[in-house]
Amino acid sequence: MNKLKIGWIGLGNMGTPMVKNLVKAGFEVMVYNRNQEKTKALQETIAIRVAGSPADLVTETDVIVTMLSDDTAVKEVFLGENGILSIKPVKDITAVDMSTVSPETTLQLAATCKEHGFSYLDAPVSGSVKPAEEAQLIIMVGGEEEVYQKVKPVFDALGKSSVYLGENGKANVAKLAINLFLGITVQGLAEAVVFAEKNGLAATTLLPLINAGAVGSGMTKMKTENIINNDFKAAFALKLLAKDIRLAGANGLNTPIGLSLSNTLDAAVQKGLGEDDMIAVLKYISEN
Repeated sequence: MNKLKIGWIGLGNMGTPMVKNLVKAGFEVMVYNRNQEKTKALQETIAIRVAGSPADLVTETDVIVTMLSDDTAVKEVFLGENGILSIKPVKDITAVDMSTVSPETTLQLAATCKEHGFSYLDAPVSGSVKPAEEAQLIIMVGGEEEVYQKVKPVFDALGKSSVYLGENGKANVAKLAINLFLGITVQGLAEAVVFAEKNGLAATTLLPLINAGAVGSGMTKMKTENIINNDFKAAFALKLLAKDIRLAGANGLNTPIGLSLSNTLDAAVQKGLGEDDMIAVLKYISEN
């Protein structure tokens, strides 16, 4: 069976390595990105075709994947001028949004896609840049199961597993819940380090104890080196985590820790830490 032809929109920290993995797996990929310099740079390293607009992907591909920063950006490439939905498909084509957006955005786009003759899956991922580079993402999928099965070979090239969760929007809920727990873990780790250092115990001493015990996790181990080396280069930008927690708030999050986390992240962004990695919340807490 011939492989699906893939259209891809979004060449950020996640999108670029994901496209590379699709090409490595043998898929023909056509890319659209607003920043043409990123597209040209990628075209010099791997064999991709370049689209002039999102609409161009509709006639040239079987599956169009979006991997963008937020709800506004996703809606723009679907609904804007020369967007995906500005052209009626002449064949079976599936739109797959792998961004972290609200369930409401997904339901709106899924319904609009159906009206225009497209299938639609929400498929956000668990994992940051390194898992994206190593095709070790966990992919959560909402939509029609038959459509998921058709697109599954694409997910297989991008992650270590994909999980079908049911109707559109369910994958978004799962992603927001995971990122809520992620944020709580990161803020808890930061607060523990700040508390220890204020009482004369260095992070270099505390962190190995955390990682060796019951409270240690993949995340605490992953961020240990960043904390010790004072390295806040973004694997997952603090501003994006803050955005995700705000989305959770818009969908009913009102628990004590969740509200505290949202306030802390928003304040850290206001302090200019949004472009840093999420563990830079430690800098905000230590200074306030």
